[in-house]
Order: sequence, then structure tokens, then C-alpha cells
Amino acid sequence: MKRIIKSLLENDMYKYSMGQAIYNNFSDYKATWTFKCRNKDVHFTKEMVKEIKRQVKEYCKLRYTEEELEYLDRIKWIKGSYVDFLRIWKPHYKDFEISDNAPCGLSIEAKGTWLNTSMYEIPVLQIVNEVYFRMKYNYDEVFASFKQKLEEKVQGLINGTYDIGVFSEFGLRRRLSSEAQELAVKTLCENNARYHDSKCIGTSNVYLAKKFGITPVGTMAHEWIMCVGQGNHKHNPAYSNWYALEAWVKEYGILNGTALTDTITTDCFLKDFQLTYATLFSGVRHDSGDPYEWGEKMIAHYESLGIDATTKTLLFSDSLNFKKAHDLRAHFNRRAKVAFGIGTYLSNDTNVTPLNIVMKVTLCNGQDVAKISDTPGKGMCKNPEYVDYLQRSIDWRMAHE
Repeated sequence: MKRIIKSLLENDMYKYSMGQAIYNNFSDYKATWTFKCRNKDVHFTKEMVKEIKRQVKEYCKLRYTEEELEYLDRIKWIKGSYVDFLRIWKPHYKDFEISDNAPCGLSIEAKGTWLNTSMYEIPVLQIVNEVYFRMKYNYDEVFASFKQKLEEKVQGLINGTYDIGVFSEFGLRRRLSSEAQELAVKTLCENNARYHDSKCIGTSNVYLAKKFGITPVGTMAHEWIMCVGQGNHKHNPAYSNWYALEAWVKEYGILNGTALTDTITTDCFLKDFQLTYATLFSGVRHDSGDPYEWGEKMIAHYESLGIDATTKTLLFSDSLNFKKAHDLRAHFNRRAKVAFGIGTYLSNDTNVTPLNIVMKVTLCNGQDVAKISDTPGKGMCKNPEYVDYLQRSIDWRMAHE
């Protein structure tokens, strides 16, 4: 199989925004990342595992080119010192443990500094996806079904079946293949002028954003709140959001500000998302729970603080398709700025079931970390006692503040 990842820029934008903040504030933090396949009927063969290992080794040979570094340096919130760090940065194969010792046939862990291991998550998931689909199925037939469905989606935007306003492609981690994602981004953007009331403004894939001259989109992920809020053993984890927001503002001020709300439930997040942070951050991102309840809750919260919600962005990014986005925009439009980050539906919608795979941080500085989102079951902490402790900490805070 050809090399799957051809550039270190084939990573999500939020890995760079978090990466710079980690570099400047938490470079000594250590982290462990763990792979999980949520599909119950998927099995990776030994041949697949062997190819995944080979592809990860190929990925670890990559380095940033000067042209790529110059591109990153032109992004207004990226600092020259971080670009200089990336000039000498490289992935290390010794950080990975890859085997067939798992119920699904594939076990992957990455251990090392948070600064390094954070960058591995998305490339690993890209590799696993593409290896699986190329070795499991007749890839040409699957890709043909992908192209057909993509054409139908574009036609739906053109004829006004779906009016979703501003959206970005967020499908890097679960894409069918590099060529599938590139075709999706290229096709969606080049047809912008033909859409009835929609516009594809960017992609989370920095490599494709550079290639097509569009916006690289992404701010923070759950790992930021988990590691900043729970990686310091002196912190009360029920205040994870406060520590994470404070560190983000220290790094970026008013730049690069979309806050993720659901790491330890949105209700707990709102305890810390008070006037200062609600003013400084340009918007919030939804990634679990009922999107309508969440949007209503966020608008009510802004109004309770005396903030005009129409000046803030509600960014929806949880398991979206065009129909869901169309309906959400119709509901919230003109009450807030509405935007969408759409993933698997754009990068891996075919005639076969997509993989539901994740790679999550499970330890930080030797201590368990966990996510308790607005949808039960999305976390993957290895220690149920820690999850219970985190939940009790949240419950106590919610009951006593």
C-alpha cells in the first residue's frame, strides 16, 4: 500500500492551536493515549495490523518543509517560537505500542510528552481507517459509492433542499481515504457559488486548507480541558473548565476563541463560563447531547449575562448530516450565528458502514483523566473509580454553588 500520510500538515487545525498552548505552558506534561474501536462487529486482521505498523513508521519519517512552516507562520495567532519548534519536531515510533492484543484485533497506545503524543491522534486514526477500508473491501467499488453520494449532497445544496449557511468539513479522523477527503473538500468549495444558501468555508485538515486556499478550522478538543484541568493533581477536577479557559485566554487573549462545553457536562461548564470568558470567546461548540436543548441553554446563558447572543457563534459538530444542519439552522438562525463542522457524513459516506474509532488521552502525568459528556458512554477512562470520583466532584459543585 502507498504511504497514506504524505505531510505532517495532514492534521486537524486544533492540534496546532492546542499544540502552541501546550508548548508555551505545559511542555513538561506527560500523557498516554489509547485507541478504541466502538464498532462491535469489526475485526482487524493480522495483515491489517502489520500494515498499520508500517504506515505509522512511514509517518514517523516525515518532517515539516519550509514551505509548510511559512504557511503556518502566516496564521495570525501562531507565534514564531512555535514555528521554530515545529522546524525540529518529529514523531517518534518508539512512543507507540501497536499489537493485535485486543478484542477487535488492534491495540494502539502512545506514551510520551503531551506535546508529542497530542499530535499522533489524528494521523493514527487516518491510517487505521484507510488500511481497514482498502484491505477489507473492494476499495474501487466503495470509492465509487462515495463519489455518487457526494454528488447527491452537492445537488441538495444547489437546489435548496438543504440550506445550512456556513459550514466546514471536519472529517479527517474518520475519512475513507486521503483521495476521498480531498475530493470532498475540492467539490464542496468549488461549487460554493451555485449553492442556494450555503457556503463551505474551510476544513479541519490543514494540508487541504493550504492546498485549496481555504480556512483551516479548529480551536480546542476535549483533551485540552482534561489535561489542563485534571493533569495537575492539585486541581479539583470539577473546575477543569475554569483552568482550561484561563490557560487559553493567557495564550490567545481574544484570538482563536471557540470554547468546547461538554467535557464534564455543559451545566458544569456554564458555572465557569461567566461574563469575562463569555465575552472573550467568540462562540461555543456542541459535541454531545441534544443540540436543540444545548442551543437554547447557551442562548439563555448569554442573555442572562447581558450579552447579545446574535453576536456569538453556536458551532455544531456532533454526528451531523445536511438534514440535521438544515433543521438546526432553521431553528436558531437570527437568534445566534450558526455554523457547522461536518465530519464522517462528508468524508466517509459510502455503501458500507464507517468505522467508529477514537484515540483518547487516558492518563496525564500518571493520573487518570476522564470525560463525562452530555451523552452517556462517550468517555473511555480505564479506571471506573476515577470516573466515580469525578462525577461526585461535579455533583457536589452543582449542588453547593
